[in-house]
Amino acid sequence: MAFYENVFIARQDLAQAQVDALADQFTATLKELGGEVKKREYWGLRSLTFRIKKNRKAHYVLLCLDAPPKAVAEMERQMGLNEDVLRLMTVRVETIEEGPSAMMQKRDEREGRGDRDGGRFGERDGGFRPRRRDNEGGDAAAIEGAM
Repeated sequence: MAFYENVFIARQDLAQAQVDALADQFTATLKELGGEVKKREYWGLRSLTFRIKKNRKAHYVLLCLDAPPKAVAEMERQMGLNEDVLRLMTVRVETIEEGPSAMMQKRDEREGRGDRDGGRFGERDGGFRPRRRDNEGGDAAAIEGAM
């Protein structure tokens, strides 16, 4: 079987208990077809970037699945037929990450994004350096002299 991550967003006027019931319904569909949900996270009621079907907010739910492709296809079909599900996305992954997802971690617990000092234009390298023009020798020499 393959591993998948599924995120679906549900209408804002549902209660959290109703969203959990939706997730239970999709989990039951998966189990009937030989799959299982390894991890389930409720990300909460979050604002949408743009309105979807007149909704400004939505409930987000992540399901990490270990299931055959037919089971995932049937679950997606059921989600598409449900009026309460606004959008869904399923991605195949190599492994299911243990522990909380990036959305559930606190900002300071997340891994860094490399060398990000918050500066602009390479301040850590001594400031902004204009791009050299190699097609005209005078401009390249003038820029070289300015540095």
